[in-house]
Amino acid sequence: MAGNTLLFKSNYAVSSKIEPFYKGGKVQISHDEQYIFCTCGPKVNILQIDTGKIIQSIEQDDQEDITSFSLSPDDEVLVTASRALLLKQWDWKQEKCARSWRAIHNVPVASMTFDCTSTLLATGGCDGTIKLWDVVKQYCTHNLKGSSGVVHLVEFHPDISRLQLFSSSVDCGIRIWDLRTSKCICVLESHYSAVTALAFSPDGQTLISSGRDKICSVWDLKKKAVKRTVPVYEAVEGVVLLPGTSDYSQMGVKGEGLHFVTAGSKGVLRVWDSSSARCVFTQVLPDAPALKIEEGDLDPRSLMHLLPMPRSNRLATVTAEHNILIYQMPALTVQQQFVGYNDDVLDVKFLGKDDTHIVVATNSSQLKVFELATNSCQILYGHTDTILSIDVFRKGSMFASCAKDNSLRLWKMDLKSGHVRCVAQGSGHSNAVGSVACSRLKKAFLVSGSQDCTIKVWDLPDPLPDVGCEPVLMTARLTEKAHDKDVNSVTISPNDKLLASGSQDRTAKLWSLADMSLLGVFRGHSRGVWCVQFSPVDQVLATASADGSIKIWSIQDFSCLKTFEGHDASVLKIIFVSRGTQLVSSGSDGLVKLWTIKTNECVKTFDAHQDKVWALHGGSKDDLMVTGSADSTITLWKDVTEVELAEEQAKQEDQVLKQQELSNLLHEKKYLKALGIAISLDQPHTALRVIREIRQQEDGIQELEKTLLKLRQDQKASVLRYSVVWNTNSRSCLDAQAVLQVLLTHLSPEEILQYQGTRTHLEGLIPYTERHMQRISRLLQASMFLDYMWQKMRITGGIDSVNLDDDEMDTSPQSIFIIDKQPVEMTDNPVSRHQQEDEEEDLEDSEKTEELLDEDESVSTSKSARVNGMKPNGVNRVVDGGQVSSEESEDEDDVMEITAKSADSDPSKTANISIRLPVFCKVRIEVLAFGKQELEEL
Repeated sequence: MAGNTLLFKSNYAVSSKIEPFYKGGKVQISHDEQYIFCTCGPKVNILQIDTGKIIQSIEQDDQEDITSFSLSPDDEVLVTASRALLLKQWDWKQEKCARSWRAIHNVPVASMTFDCTSTLLATGGCDGTIKLWDVVKQYCTHNLKGSSGVVHLVEFHPDISRLQLFSSSVDCGIRIWDLRTSKCICVLESHYSAVTALAFSPDGQTLISSGRDKICSVWDLKKKAVKRTVPVYEAVEGVVLLPGTSDYSQMGVKGEGLHFVTAGSKGVLRVWDSSSARCVFTQVLPDAPALKIEEGDLDPRSLMHLLPMPRSNRLATVTAEHNILIYQMPALTVQQQFVGYNDDVLDVKFLGKDDTHIVVATNSSQLKVFELATNSCQILYGHTDTILSIDVFRKGSMFASCAKDNSLRLWKMDLKSGHVRCVAQGSGHSNAVGSVACSRLKKAFLVSGSQDCTIKVWDLPDPLPDVGCEPVLMTARLTEKAHDKDVNSVTISPNDKLLASGSQDRTAKLWSLADMSLLGVFRGHSRGVWCVQFSPVDQVLATASADGSIKIWSIQDFSCLKTFEGHDASVLKIIFVSRGTQLVSSGSDGLVKLWTIKTNECVKTFDAHQDKVWALHGGSKDDLMVTGSADSTITLWKDVTEVELAEEQAKQEDQVLKQQELSNLLHEKKYLKALGIAISLDQPHTALRVIREIRQQEDGIQELEKTLLKLRQDQKASVLRYSVVWNTNSRSCLDAQAVLQVLLTHLSPEEILQYQGTRTHLEGLIPYTERHMQRISRLLQASMFLDYMWQKMRITGGIDSVNLDDDEMDTSPQSIFIIDKQPVEMTDNPVSRHQQEDEEEDLEDSEKTEELLDEDESVSTSKSARVNGMKPNGVNRVVDGGQVSSEESEDEDDVMEITAKSADSDPSKTANISIRLPVFCKVRIEVLAFGKQELEEL
């Protein structure tokens, strides 16, 4: 029974993220071929090739964009240049800036490179100058002038003994600089457009240059002349020489001459024979139809960089869409593929039997299938315009996509290899297809909704072709004019009998899939409906609208059952979770919210995106969730409700055990361990209890000092923090002051200031300590009144038969006043009320004042006494040879009568001596007694 109990979700945690790490610019691979370095605004991101994870980000403090960088051949030093005209040298493994200096360039640095010894750094600026730096001795060695415009390419000759530097600028020439004389010794002129790359032969005698003028030039460096010009018929962005030590026959290499690989605007790798100027091999891209590219626009599949990886015999290319592909030679098979920038993520769905992959639709014509374990991506070509929506069949190996090219496609994944291929396609809409839905029970049909306001039902081909075969054509079985405006969303019921659609016309509609007959209309939203979803268990429909609300509708009578409001902008996607008892929604405000349907409560709000969250999908096991946003970030979420409950339960059990252990330790008077447990539980009240137990011992002060000084530094910091709280209450201020006395006496100021938040804590102690000091000062001053009265009293009156001289009179107050356990009524006396108000100012509230006053003992004086052996109403007591008896006075409001017995033992020699004092003295004496008692404690 417990296993079938439904547990409401309460929290999701971010499991992983796929974030943009490359937005254009330079890319470099470390010489050990383990890392890829690439720029992304003010950062240089370091990608580990094996895992596909960003392991480090080197970021500029000034947040200025990085214009160029270079990694030394020994993989130790990284130098970056920013728009702030600063050069920074990094220990990138520790993410520390070793040094920074002003680049003497007047404008930003456009290119830079290290020599093979990792000591010389060359920087080419936009001001047409080249500067060389000794990174070991840290000074500028050369300042080379003569280039015109931006120096976008600098390369050292691989033979360091030649001390030559090659550069190219906007004048399309290749300059050779002699570093011994700091002069340009030659300009190689052959290109009529920008030179993009240079490649040196192993012997250093031949140079191959590529340019955007669609040619590659082979140079003889001895003669400094062109040996051959190779027309490649595309703008070339990268060139790499093939080493002669391996067999590249699969790439068309048959002779022993120099062969080189080019990458350019056509998006394919080609191998050329330098001696014959012929192309001997051309790479074939699978499933890559022609794209609709406007004149002047760059083909997103064109290659921008070509990087050699000689140790592993691989090549790396970078596309215009910021994708990094790694090819294994000689077969040129794609080994890994990383997506540097996704642009807007429009839709995302889990794929695979156990949700091992996700398929992503971005603001492009390609689909991206990510393997979650390695972040490696497979790019699917087929659509010719932006893909808008994806939906997955129940088993997870097939999915459908629709795009702005008015078509939809069916894709199938090979579960063994993970490769995905298009197996069917259909067209028929007259406008962009904005939504697609797959059948739930069987892989039988698709439904599409378009901006042409129609809905089409498509039957799948039977049997489906295998992966790798030509896609078959699908035809629409039913077409229905469904709405007055764009159809934003379509969904199919769990039993494949009903269809729901949501439109920009602010309505949702329910259809019968058998004949596309309209069953009902859901009206109530004030703006367009972005998403519709059937509940997996109940006969209800959920709709999300641009009016910021989510509504639950009955599909029986089409009435609105519930409305959820919480998003500040449009609600773009919704899904049911927890067997249909909860909802998850995403909106234009960048938030993801978890709702409980029964209570209309927003359980949790997740803020992990910076822009519209267009994509939202739940895993097949209801424990995962994926979101995609216009901020180019894909976030994978994991349900942590059970984990948190287990942790909370374990924490509670641990607290119970520690509380029991604490009681045992207090009983055994093991105060150090008891205080340590109280601090570990972070319970200031329990720690205060331990402190009080220590102070109540006979040697409480010494025991407290010994216990506190044995605590660890972090525990002392916690006790200091607790003392700040205790000091705010008059009940516990004495304990706080006792702790502070020990800490401030035995610890140096330097040691105390090392504690976290010490300055704030000490600032909090000062006002309350001053307040306690003021209260004590008032009590001390008031107690002086009683001392004064005791010293200045004069006994008046007497009996004629007794002769008492003033000099012989004992005016000491010890034999006159007694302790009266009966409380004194003070409510009718104005002086008493005034004194009580003074005391209330020193307490936290009136309840604490009453409790404190109840604990005080009342002090009163006797009003009359007799010496004839009679016992009047009251108490008779003999003190120091004098008998003092208490008796009610006739005039209680006016005087107190005090009678004393002579020191002589003869009863006949007695004196009845009276002192008439105002009653307020009695009240004052009682209150001051409390003050003296507290002073003794302090």
